[in-house]
Amino acid sequence: MARTEIMDHPLIQHKIGIIRKKQTSSKEFRELIGEIAMLMCYEACRDLPLESIKVETPIGPTVAKRLVGKKLAVVPILRAGLGMVEGMLTIIPSAKVGHIGLYRDPETLEPVEYYCKLPADISHRDVFVTDPMLATGGSATAAISMLKAKGAQRIHFMCIIAAPEGLKRMQEEHPDVDIYVGALDERLNDHGYIVPGLGDAGDRIFGTK
Repeated sequence: MARTEIMDHPLIQHKIGIIRKKQTSSKEFRELIGEIAMLMCYEACRDLPLESIKVETPIGPTVAKRLVGKKLAVVPILRAGLGMVEGMLTIIPSAKVGHIGLYRDPETLEPVEYYCKLPADISHRDVFVTDPMLATGGSATAAISMLKAKGAQRIHFMCIIAAPEGLKRMQEEHPDVDIYVGALDERLNDHGYIVPGLGDAGDRIFGTK
């Protein structure tokens, strides 16, 4: 059964506090996004299945553990989701990386697809979809629908900050997807931005406006 986890790890919360500050530089913001993603990935991988294997240590034989299949994929939602990839690959370096390009129509606030490139064996992988912000939920739900249409079956969604509206939409449209959230904020404003949030994550990661 899918679950939703609001992560309360002290290091995650401390680093989120820093990226919320408007005076935090793009360099520091970008580094912290990666660090937060790494910590969240560590927690999100807690339930990956293991199998027992026989190994020889320098002292003698023993039974150790390894991931079953070791087939993982990270799929960032462009462009802000890219900021989380490097931190996740620090934890799961053998994972393949796909990309989904969506932008939010400023009038309807609904997602528009412009790019999709995924590993050919996506149906056999545990897929971690990344986007720092879960606002209306439009982009995230659309990306996950695209993944399912391509055959993905085991999907996990990771965001650093979420609005209640977006989280509710995700849970309703994709009740089979595990959701990992760094912080759950108050609400969306009239422009679809998370309050208090941290502004536009993409602009702050890449130094654009």
